[in-house]
Amino acid sequence: MDYHLEGYQPGNPRNRSPHPGRTLPEQLPATADVLIVGCGPAGLMLGAQLAQFADLSTVIIDQKQGPLEVGQADGISGRSLEIFDAFGFSNRVLEEAYQLRAISFWRHDAKEPTQIKRHEKRADGRSQFSHFPHVVLNQARVHDFLLETMANGPTGLLPHYGVSFQSLAIEPQDHHPIKAELQRATADGLRQQSLEARYLVGCDGAHSRVRRAMGLELEGDSHRQGWGVMDLLLVTDFPDIRLKTVVESAREGTLMIIPREGGHLVRFYVELDQLAHGERIQERNITLENLVAAAQRILYPYTLTVKQVAWWSVYEVGQRLCPVFDNRNSAPTQRGPTVFIVGDACHTHSPKAGQGMNISMHDSFNLGWKLAAVAQGKSSGDLLLSYSDERHAIARELIDFDRHFASLFSEAGRSEETLDTSALQEALIRADGFVSGTTSEYGQSPTIDRASAQWCAGGLEIGKRFPPLTLLRAVDACPLQFKQKLLADGRWRLVVFDRLSPPSGLSDASGQFLDWLGDSPDSPLQKHTPEGTDIDSVIELLAVLPRDFRGIEFTDLPPLLQPCKGKLALRDYGKVFCPPSNPVAWYATLGIDPDLGCLAVVRPDQHVAAVFALTEWHALARFFAGFMTPTHG
Repeated sequence: MDYHLEGYQPGNPRNRSPHPGRTLPEQLPATADVLIVGCGPAGLMLGAQLAQFADLSTVIIDQKQGPLEVGQADGISGRSLEIFDAFGFSNRVLEEAYQLRAISFWRHDAKEPTQIKRHEKRADGRSQFSHFPHVVLNQARVHDFLLETMANGPTGLLPHYGVSFQSLAIEPQDHHPIKAELQRATADGLRQQSLEARYLVGCDGAHSRVRRAMGLELEGDSHRQGWGVMDLLLVTDFPDIRLKTVVESAREGTLMIIPREGGHLVRFYVELDQLAHGERIQERNITLENLVAAAQRILYPYTLTVKQVAWWSVYEVGQRLCPVFDNRNSAPTQRGPTVFIVGDACHTHSPKAGQGMNISMHDSFNLGWKLAAVAQGKSSGDLLLSYSDERHAIARELIDFDRHFASLFSEAGRSEETLDTSALQEALIRADGFVSGTTSEYGQSPTIDRASAQWCAGGLEIGKRFPPLTLLRAVDACPLQFKQKLLADGRWRLVVFDRLSPPSGLSDASGQFLDWLGDSPDSPLQKHTPEGTDIDSVIELLAVLPRDFRGIEFTDLPPLLQPCKGKLALRDYGKVFCPPSNPVAWYATLGIDPDLGCLAVVRPDQHVAAVFALTEWHALARFFAGFMTPTHG
């Protein structure tokens, strides 16, 4: 990471809070740019994103009296770890989490149907889709990392606990059109307060009050299948207790085993009886002893002795989706939507695929930079329409995926016939890419130009997230993941993949492009960078040069690739990179012709927005002009 640009400061370089160690005032502020309701993974991810913008005021509230301590979600996909890396704490998650590197499948024994036996043990297939593995970690610890990121951000954002959202009114003509009525629990009782905001985001779960205030409902139905979940410390002779395991019993139901962090904790998902029409799982009065006994029957002939239960719950499988994730139908057209719902507030499903926490955080990662861009005046309110458009399509895909999986789990093991693989086993293997979170793809929009020159770089798929690339930093040959440059700071990235050229400098095509980028009034850097700010404050220029780092004389590069930044005007040495091996072969992995090169535009949420030829300057300018507000000129 880069730091010291504003002068030397001792201590943790990630702590940029202007007031470290502060405590929250008893009274909430009267106004804010953004009000976030809910401190689950969706709300805290959005808070972590907005805390990076010093000129935006954000308030985040939760009706609970304090942060989550235990239980709930645990699966963290490779894509989520990529996002955590953009905030700077992926390494800390990996230090604590349990990595799911293998999976095993057990089914009934054809000769002894009352017993189970292993049918397959294999490497987990999700790791091929990201440079990060799929891991499990208590959701409370994920909250801790996001809370710390918020507190250390430029705004020093802290949550207001014990505050509940009550109602909403919108006055479109006001600068702060959202009029939210809140209720705060104090030592003297409940206290009412109003808060005016420019934007409101409901991250308050499946029973969202914000969604109800918008007049929206979740649509869908229940699968009428009950499940129990337990986090256990146990002793067993079952051999695959430290692998992700699916057990399909012919007569006792299905069990999913997820080994947890710390080397001993294990999560069990236990299939229960199907519910009757209109019946709710709470009416069954299922006890912890019932769940443990069911797990013991499924694992027979292996034994299971529970030593301690860290957390347990029961739930029913259901898939529900809100028709829209914003208030576009009631918001003034010139402003765009002003109220949004995120995560479980707009889509619910079963937890067995490990997507709930992940998809919720991905929702927020999509929305956060857009809210900041519009609130800062960098883009018009129309940009905010793309949040619901893009994430509703992903949620629909998730709901369909979950409905299919719920059916397969319910039907698993029902037949006593001998098959090499079950339908559930095959489906789990096929779903590796989807579960990794890396295959999400956004359609055509002002910030996704699917009509641009995809042929220039087939490996940079427009609409999908920028793939993992290992490169050498040219100035010092330091190997790194290029995604480490794609920080969650709201900036766009323009990546120049240069043509093959003499080893000492840029190709003529790249040199001419950089001249235009630095000098032309039509250049997006000139049109959209506010005066008095660093040249890379809105769009960061990065370059990949297909040559040996030893042949690059850094001081001979154009000023845009070694800009002076910060109040001390220090030079940025982290803009230029080289392939770690044969440049021609490395370019081929991305489908880039080394004799042509290309330009890749990457959104603040790391999705590839467009690809252009090195000579398509004016197409690049038109792309940014389509959604960015000129700051001058």
